[in-house]
Amino acid sequence: MVKILFICHGNICRSPMGEFILKDLAGRAGVAGKFEIASAAVSREALGCGVYGPARRELAAHGIACEGHCARQVTRADYEHFDRIYYMDSSNLRNLKRILPDNPDKIRPLCPRDVADPWYTGDFESAYRDILSGCEKIMEEFA
Repeated sequence: MVKILFICHGNICRSPMGEFILKDLAGRAGVAGKFEIASAAVSREALGCGVYGPARRELAAHGIACEGHCARQVTRADYEHFDRIYYMDSSNLRNLKRILPDNPDKIRPLCPRDVADPWYTGDFESAYRDILSGCEKIMEEFA
């Protein structure tokens, strides 16, 4: 089983989008059992919150449900547990380095460039496309 963790700032937009997009891709490919997929935040400011409304609506527009999500902060135990940790932007990486050991083999960017934070840009469609592209690459590597 491949254990994947997605990271963003608050765990209410991009990282849960990654979590639920990858779960959807794996399910449709019939390989859901090959993965454990989760998400977390580098910050503590949205702990306990569900997926942010516009992110939830963007996922729903693509037929992806995200019920039951509860924002949480990444921990050292996550570093030990997960095989790969994918972050969304360089700010996430800077914050991860304060929490987890620096390990580029395990902790990687989801995309070759930053996935813009739709909390600030309001562009959830572009974030979805970027995250989908990164998740498709994960599927190519592991499925």
